[in-house]
Amino acid sequence: MILKKLSLLNYKNIAENSFEFESKINAIVGKNGIGKTTILDAIYHLAVGKSYFNPLSTQNIKHGEEFFVIDGVFEKENRTEQIICSYKKAQKKILKRNGKIYEKFSEHIGLIPIVIISPSDTDLIIEGSETRRKFIDNVISTFDTSYLNTLINYQKTLQQRNALLKYFALNQVFDADNLSIYNEQLSEFGQLIFTKRKDFLEKFIPVFQELYEVISENAEKVTIEYESQLYDENLDNLLTQNLQKDRITQYTTCGIHKDDVLFNIAGFPVKKFGSQGQQKSFLIALKLAQFDFIKKHTKTLPILLFDDIFDKLDAFRVQQIVNMVNNDVFGQIFISDTHPERTENIIKQTHKSYKIFNI
Repeated sequence: MILKKLSLLNYKNIAENSFEFESKINAIVGKNGIGKTTILDAIYHLAVGKSYFNPLSTQNIKHGEEFFVIDGVFEKENRTEQIICSYKKAQKKILKRNGKIYEKFSEHIGLIPIVIISPSDTDLIIEGSETRRKFIDNVISTFDTSYLNTLINYQKTLQQRNALLKYFALNQVFDADNLSIYNEQLSEFGQLIFTKRKDFLEKFIPVFQELYEVISENAEKVTIEYESQLYDENLDNLLTQNLQKDRITQYTTCGIHKDDVLFNIAGFPVKKFGSQGQQKSFLIALKLAQFDFIKKHTKTLPILLFDDIFDKLDAFRVQQIVNMVNNDVFGQIFISDTHPERTENIIKQTHKSYKIFNI
């Protein structure tokens, strides 16, 4: 998968710009606040249908403008794919593939495999369970369309059940038969999601652990644990057992939307007991494991975006990434950095073709 051309119009802090990219390494360099991360985010936006940093479309329009357009030309398996994403205030966002508008954005997921490594990834460690669930769900959805559709159906059913619980409370009524319909659907979708998450993590964790050892050269053991209520009970029984609690809270208090993924180092939460260096290594290993997993399942090298990470890594970790590039682990790479000379020195060590864009 290669991005050949990119054009931006009124996207975030870029009024208008176009780029033609190198098939191996592309570095976007310049001072902070001038649009380096915007370019990487635009690439991600075309691949996933939304911004990595701000999913609210209105906030991705350049200040003072009414719309944005992102236009990318990709090459995949010797064929050209033109993806255009546009949004105008008060209108529906449009995503087009080769001139045809997608009816559902979910139909686009997986066409352009992509992985981004960014300083904002610390949210995976410091934020709540929803952030970690989304990470796992996004990886699986890249290569499993049925999983994505099941996830969408689960969320819709969950919203409907919650709305019904609120209706019961507001009108002081209760209809067990009506509620049981949603219970059955949630149980069916939830069990499928639980099984696929569990199976995925069983394969993903060893890859992650191996990459952590390579990147960090540390002896401590890192683990990922999947925490779910469905290990102990099926969802249908859980919904029955928690009915009174749900009626009081007017919210579905059990299910796979309560799952968590625990990140540990030497048996303790990395959030509390991991040093800054250990947390950086943990996150990079997590994202590179994502890259590896997507590559194996899609038979395609994902586009890899490094957002300002060389500023956050020591020389050893940088060298380990350079070694991976030299070993042809990666395909097309995009790097943003504030130091042009440092970036070029690092890139030269890879002995790969490259292009540097001074923004």
